[in-house]
Amino acid sequence: MVTRNVVAASALRVQEVRKSFAVPDAPGTMRLVLDSISFSVAAAELVSLIGPSGCGKSTLLRLIAGLDFPDAGKLLVGEEKILGPKAERGLVFQDPNLFPWLTVRRNIEAGLVARGVLQEKRTEVDEFMRLVGLEAFANSYPHHLSGGMAQRVALARALINHPKVLLLDEPLGALDAFTRMRMQDEVLRLWENRRTTMLLVTHDIDEAIYMSDRILIITPAPGRIDRKIDIELMRPRDRTSESFLRLRSEILEHLDLAGKTTANASA
Repeated sequence: MVTRNVVAASALRVQEVRKSFAVPDAPGTMRLVLDSISFSVAAAELVSLIGPSGCGKSTLLRLIAGLDFPDAGKLLVGEEKILGPKAERGLVFQDPNLFPWLTVRRNIEAGLVARGVLQEKRTEVDEFMRLVGLEAFANSYPHHLSGGMAQRVALARALINHPKVLLLDEPLGALDAFTRMRMQDEVLRLWENRRTTMLLVTHDIDEAIYMSDRILIITPAPGRIDRKIDIELMRPRDRTSESFLRLRSEILEHLDLAGKTTANASA
């Protein structure tokens, strides 16, 4: 049986992070994408980032994953500065990115193989397949799987490394509405089982309210933290409750007002 909290979750801290990219059609010109972003995620907390397309949410996840580097500021897991990719920081994308020539079992094992620890960790593979409900599909290939099943393989592949922080970049965005809601419950079940610190990027406000302990709203580019909202609704949450709908309306109104403010400021 998979042991709960095999690796203790760690807090994540983002301190005054800035990031710019070169403008392709304007040599020598840089575009500021993230501007002095600061926030923290407590150990075992599930936090969502929401904001308009192009505000830097995915860029921020790549920085935390160590796949890119900030121009300024600090990123830390616990007390350790993020200097590059590491197994303690898992990343799951909208596309499951499974290896089409490998079975479900081999896809889940891929990270263990890359780290050279498959022999000592092999017994965990079956346990994680059971954890995500795919033990009957161990020898199936990705083209045999539904979108939700493929995303569960991607989650198992990330979780088997026992990450202290799991980064989720619109992991359910490509699914139909019904599958997406089922997968939200699946991710919450995995989170409650593992108590991994999770940072979720989503464009879906209902998803953010349904899943999160807190929501961070990011402004249009250059991205800044515009508002932090604690979600104090009891789990499991009722999407049709008055308190849920009130919070949804409040966030929608805030995003509309933020957009008008930005438009007026640039006029």
